[in-house]
Amino acid sequence: MRLPVRLDAVLIQAVIAAALSFAHLHDLASAAGQDGWKAWAYPVSVDLLLVAAWRRLRSGASKAAGWCWFVVALAASLGANVATAGLLDLDDVPAWLRILVAGWPAVAFLGGTLLAHTAPADEPASAPAEPESAPAEPETAGPPTEPEPEKPQLPALHVPAALVTHARKLADEHHARTGSPIDPGILRARLNVPAPLADAIAARL
Repeated sequence: MRLPVRLDAVLIQAVIAAALSFAHLHDLASAAGQDGWKAWAYPVSVDLLLVAAWRRLRSGASKAAGWCWFVVALAASLGANVATAGLLDLDDVPAWLRILVAGWPAVAFLGGTLLAHTAPADEPASAPAEPESAPAEPETAGPPTEPEPEKPQLPALHVPAALVTHARKLADEHHARTGSPIDPGILRARLNVPAPLADAIAARL
């Protein structure tokens, strides 16, 4: 007949070792003055601290804290095993051992709290928020166009009215002969005046 659960030799060995260690811790606590239900609570606290430290080591994060409390709990368990193996008179427990047993609950509470409620240091930090992208600068269609140079303005010259009347006659004759308006250069040559004055006269025609 096949068993529904496969027996593992390692698991059986672990159960036996845990049971013996549990009994040794109970006997040591009882001999140190912690009788009744308190004697049974001591091995439970040691085993729970071992389990919490082992889980921290298996998680792969903050192994220093896991190893520290695992060694503390293992030392308490091994110490009880050795002390109850005939090396210690359980009828006359020394004062220093009574102090250690009495202070163990505070140590176990501290270790269990740190292992269970402290975030591992090796956990990846939350990803920082991505910075907002700066608005893209508008692309220019081409190189900046240079402003067109302003046309030089002619200086205000005093033009006699008679000269304008004579120039208008010359312009009419030129238009009647050629069919096109008179050029400032031709007007300058016909009137024999400087170029600025010729331009001023042509502007009034």
